[in-house]
Amino acid sequence: MTTERTAEWAERAVAEAGPIADREPGLLSPEQQVLERIERARRRKPKIRESRITLAHGAGGKATHTLVEGLFVEAFRNPTLEALDDAAVLSAGGGRLAFTTDSYVVSPLFFPGGDIGDLAVNGTVNDLAVSGARPLYLAAGFILEEGFPVADLQRIATSMAVAAERAGVQVVTGDTKVVQRGKADGCYVNTAGIGVLERPVALGTSHIRPGDAVIVSGPIGDHGITIMLARGELDIEADLVSDTAALHGLVAALLDAPPMCGCCATPPEAGWRPSSTRWRRRRGSPSSSTRPRYRCVPP
Repeated sequence: MTTERTAEWAERAVAEAGPIADREPGLLSPEQQVLERIERARRRKPKIRESRITLAHGAGGKATHTLVEGLFVEAFRNPTLEALDDAAVLSAGGGRLAFTTDSYVVSPLFFPGGDIGDLAVNGTVNDLAVSGARPLYLAAGFILEEGFPVADLQRIATSMAVAAERAGVQVVTGDTKVVQRGKADGCYVNTAGIGVLERPVALGTSHIRPGDAVIVSGPIGDHGITIMLARGELDIEADLVSDTAALHGLVAALLDAPPMCGCCATPPEAGWRPSSTRWRRRRGSPSSSTRPRYRCVPP
């Protein structure tokens, strides 16, 4: 851990700032100076220090943030990508479209309450919904391991079809690749989705302000704990099932109800904390007294 993130560093910063009585008029208090230094540290360009990719880089937390902003954003930099929201909002033909993609490598492939198939459809539908769009079409790509049971693949495809019908979307294109035995964990799924923005809304982390209310659509952690139980990683018994579901209807109802919603998000599998950390890093300026109270809704 770097000295900038330790308690000792914070204490030293306060001590170096000196007592309040010794400050010149107009200077920040020692506590405010520490907070300012923390904010400056957060605004620095992330730098990847590892020489090889680790599992942490895909967990949705700080390592993922560093990888995405320090490597991919630097390589592909453009204003749309820099927003780093769940979907990109694009202008086309006089209207606005939302476009997103996601990859699913969940293990086990089948778990209480769902499987990798409906998880992929619901996740992509929700990423479109939280951008303010009505989901329309999906693409599905499959990376299959040699020897994977056809019956399991049929089960996954059927699950995706059912989930897509429930969400009112269609899978209209796709791709399939097969890798050698032992080179994949059975089946990986990538989905991309496109939707249309029919409301004059602009959602995103840049709209978050201190004091905004946070609305959560349901219990936090049901899906993650269900997966851990299915893997045998927890030495407990619980009647939990994954709460995977398409929430575009819920989000649409929220957007039609006052007060205005400023940001919606789908937390990563790592849970709520990575989302809240990302929001703090990318929040805008403090709110004014005349500004509507925005709400952040993580399905």
